[in-house]
Amino acid sequence: MARHDTLAAVDLGSNSFHLQIGRVVDGQIYPLDAVREVVRIGGGLTAEKRIDRTTQAAALEALAKFGERLRGFPRPAVRAVGTNTLRVAKNAPQFLREARATLGFPIEVISGREEARLIYLGVAHSLPISAQRRLVVDIGGGSTECIIGTGFEPLLTESLYMGCVSFSLKYFPEGKVDKPRMKAAELAARQELAALVQDYRQAGWDEAVASSGTARAIENILRENEFAAEGITREGLDRLRTLLLKTEEADPDRIAGLRPNRAPVLPGGLAILIAAFDALGLETMKVSEGALRHGVLYDLLGRVQHRDMREATVAQFMRRYHVDTAQAERVKALSLKIYDALSPGADRDDDPDRLMLEWAARLAEAGLSIAHAAYHKHSAYVLSNADMPGFSRMEQARLARIVVAHRGKLRKVQDAGFEGADWKLVFALRLASLILRSRTDAKLPFLRVAADAGGFAIDLPQSWLDDNPLSADALDAEAGHWKAVDMKLEVSGLSDKKVSVLKQVR
Repeated sequence: MARHDTLAAVDLGSNSFHLQIGRVVDGQIYPLDAVREVVRIGGGLTAEKRIDRTTQAAALEALAKFGERLRGFPRPAVRAVGTNTLRVAKNAPQFLREARATLGFPIEVISGREEARLIYLGVAHSLPISAQRRLVVDIGGGSTECIIGTGFEPLLTESLYMGCVSFSLKYFPEGKVDKPRMKAAELAARQELAALVQDYRQAGWDEAVASSGTARAIENILRENEFAAEGITREGLDRLRTLLLKTEEADPDRIAGLRPNRAPVLPGGLAILIAAFDALGLETMKVSEGALRHGVLYDLLGRVQHRDMREATVAQFMRRYHVDTAQAERVKALSLKIYDALSPGADRDDDPDRLMLEWAARLAEAGLSIAHAAYHKHSAYVLSNADMPGFSRMEQARLARIVVAHRGKLRKVQDAGFEGADWKLVFALRLASLILRSRTDAKLPFLRVAADAGGFAIDLPQSWLDDNPLSADALDAEAGHWKAVDMKLEVSGLSDKKVSVLKQVR
């Protein structure tokens, strides 16, 4: 993969959109530029879980600004991620099509646990290196992530469906704050936290760290009002709650240190943070400048320096599901050879489709550990639903689509959101799996492939087809599978003389 000295991360949060640009020096990232737009996309969710058009317009306006700043950046040097609101919004796919076109780069919607992993990575890089076990709590606009980790490695990750935007809208409509509303919000947050309290307390931690805009805003208010000298304390939160109940609203004119753009979401964020202190038995928390966008930058740095978390996840899944490593490597090698023959002259190092094919080849047989019958469906189910650190939801879905399509009828996946490039990956994986059915290191036949808008063509030595009647029959059946989805597959047998000539030409 090419070297990139400047990287950029885009975080489409439920409260704010962030653009973070950093310069890479000796494996560290130094900030160059940052842009923040308060879009509050989570506040634009209707009762039907759809982002309203006004909010979409504001979001696209913010992304247009980011797109201007990112103009000229190579695609591998930019990563854009969407979080909770884009996970739950029913019209997220339609919005994302416009958003990608406006930004000029792909946008990945990441799972809650992947968000937690990236948050921890960002926080860990913002703090001094330590062997201590850390608890990190990040209160976002639509979700709250809780992580326990050591060094740069998260040990426990959880994402809870509560955030400063959603809680402020639900429990403090029109910004009104009183004791019943605050009590209801804190109780609801405690109930969300209840699912993780036992495991987290059992694991334990040496220090607690808060990240996100909510934490930094509350720390600033506590300091400005002399409720706490540094960080966030239980006493300081109690005094801020008392002040908020006294003012009956988050009023920047009456609460020192409260910025106007943070005021609408302060009550919900405060209720969640108080609940976290109570549920986890906290007395103090440090506040980190590190956040999701910083974690995305460091994760991107790993990718461009060949330390891709996705690669580690694939290797771990191969072990977990007892994948036959030798067969997976055979299929991977032949799949990539076929793909490269269909894409002559392409940049192999920076080709995300080629990387997707490699992972699909290595994980295609994960489902064999569940059942042999229809194992490809079991593999696809695992890849669709498991937590896969480093992978976005879209990447997991695409990986599952390719794997489920690598054997059996193609008609079942025709309407599964396949793109033009997907069919090329499926063809390469299906052909490699078919030719390597014997699961041995037998010498492979000469193979020539071609593709056009109507389908694919394969040339094989006639002598090989004659000596391998099972494979020849399978190729005939394969042509029928492609015909069923209105694509052609032409299989031609070449004379040994013709093969010899072609080998010499190569």
